Amino acid sequence: MSDWSFACPDWVERLKSGRSLVPDLPLDDAEAERAAGIFNMLRLPDVPGQPAMADAAGEWQRDIVKAVFGSLDENGNRRVPELFALVPKKNSKTTGGAGIMMTALLMNKRPRAEFILVGPTQEVADLAFQQASGMIDADPDGYLQKRFQVQEHLKTIVDRRTKAKLKVKTFDLKVMTGAKPAGILVDELHLMSSMSFASRVIGQIRGGTIANPEAFLIFITTQSDAPPAGVFKSELQYARGVRDGTITENVRLLPVLYEFPESMQIDKAQPWANPDNWPMVLPNLERSITIDRLISDYRTAKEKGVEEERRWASQHLNVEIGMALHSDRWIGADFWQENADKRLTLDYIIENSDVCVVGGDVGGLYDLWGLSVIGRHKVTRHWMLWTKAWAQPSIFEYHKEIAEKLRDLERDGDLVICQHVTQDAEEAAQIIVKLRDAGKLPEEGAIGLDPAGVTVLLDELANYGIVSPMTAPVKQGYALSGSIFGIERKLADKTFMHSGSELMNWCVGNASAEMRSSNIYIDKRTASAKIDPLVATFNAAAMMSRNPEAKRTRKFQMLVLG
Repeated sequence: MSDWSFACPDWVERLKSGRSLVPDLPLDDAEAERAAGIFNMLRLPDVPGQPAMADAAGEWQRDIVKAVFGSLDENGNRRVPELFALVPKKNSKTTGGAGIMMTALLMNKRPRAEFILVGPTQEVADLAFQQASGMIDADPDGYLQKRFQVQEHLKTIVDRRTKAKLKVKTFDLKVMTGAKPAGILVDELHLMSSMSFASRVIGQIRGGTIANPEAFLIFITTQSDAPPAGVFKSELQYARGVRDGTITENVRLLPVLYEFPESMQIDKAQPWANPDNWPMVLPNLERSITIDRLISDYRTAKEKGVEEERRWASQHLNVEIGMALHSDRWIGADFWQENADKRLTLDYIIENSDVCVVGGDVGGLYDLWGLSVIGRHKVTRHWMLWTKAWAQPSIFEYHKEIAEKLRDLERDGDLVICQHVTQDAEEAAQIIVKLRDAGKLPEEGAIGLDPAGVTVLLDELANYGIVSPMTAPVKQGYALSGSIFGIERKLADKTFMHSGSELMNWCVGNASAEMRSSNIYIDKRTASAKIDPLVATFNAAAMMSRNPEAKRTRKFQMLVLG
């Protein structure tokens, strides 16, 4: 199996030189070339002159065709059973996907085999079907019209010779009903990540192909126009791990990822915005897209503001959006990601701080419960942030559109889904007790809380002897302006660092800011765009702004005095 390594450690150099992203594999060259030849003969149905794919398709599509259809070994096992392609818009993804599945039909020898092309929406599915059926109509020799029966009303193409079928479906829970597919292509996976059932469906699809040793599963998608989440995020991260060689055990997926290296995406100089670099990620350049057309389009997006610029870059250059930088964003979002430090665990902050304070924002059953700890570094006096959040199970019913995102945060360890109603208060209190016992909390104003809904936490803290004046209410609304402005300034001068959690990246991106007179108000953009841990951070900042000194516990004093 060592000959079938899918790692491609020199992928950046390959992008720069325009070489294939598929590593050297011991393919069946005869079958690979036969598949490429079939693919090349198909014609674009909706372009003047109906050019053949040999001229209209980039090499990246032939690379996929060769890898998938040239990997069937002598025992009937497909050695490239899964493939994940990340390609920007306007690079003929949907048309190429239709061509790949038509190639599958023409290569197939299994009687009554079933192939499925899945689109995220009815519109995308309709387009994919029209492209596939249009390729049949565009055959100048009439061979494809004789061989295939197009059932328009069923969005199905039937091979009259083998009775095999290509079905085009919309992504939903019924995709796999009664299906034992020989091959599946999933188009635009990123659009499915907001669907609460997406992980279940992909699991069903994968389960349906694993049972068949010759089956294949192909994902072809653009980058998301929001921070990656759900099934799209997990599949993309896995594909990157395989490409980079960090995932090597039981690998079934071949990654073909047209994206800039992370260093180019996060560089404040924005090298990704230089058109000279764009050919790296545009495998269909000078066929379905040109640099001149993209430059004009990019200028228009840029004139509309940073939010539209980033959205455009995510779709046309596969630049990953770390946070939603919308036009009414909190200005702190502009500095947030560059102030991340993965070392800042709770234990690290306890060990390296002279004092710590806590902020809490206790949401309802449909919100998050946010807890933030800010420590003041004992040497530099810089602020260090660590956060945690809890959610009640009811949030998944009320906000289904963020269910996949919440599961991502749970896997990251930043969010706890409560198994019983008071779990959030109990665990939050234990964190606060840990800080107290370490001698890091001040006697007054140690825990700043939004007065609304905090009774359950105050009752839990009282069990440990933590009461007022250690706990203190923090006025909300305009009264938080000082904390908000203060953190903005400290982010800009890099005296405020945070742990870089996906939880806070998401919450910061969800926040909208509004100036009223000389005050700033922070709110969430929509009901499902949660910001509770961010508000908890502002509450903690209100406590730290008082320049507190830690109260030393008796145990701590005895250690100091010997």
